[in-house]
Amino acid sequence: MKPLHIVLSVVGGAIAGAAVGLLLAPEKGEETRSKLVKLVKEKFPQLKNSKVEEIVDEITESLEA
Repeated sequence: MKPLHIVLSVVGGAIAGAAVGLLLAPEKGEETRSKLVKLVKEKFPQLKNSKVEEIVDEITESLEA
């Protein structure tokens, strides 16, 4: 594997782990979703808001399945 792929995998895993932790926390879904959006925006400030929403939607859908 290329080093870039390894780094991206680690970052993706960290975000997914944080997302799971947030989504399993005993808070309302709307509050959790806003925290998740904030987390993704902090980690990837170069992303547009529409892309952030898309990522959060994908994480939410994968956890609900």
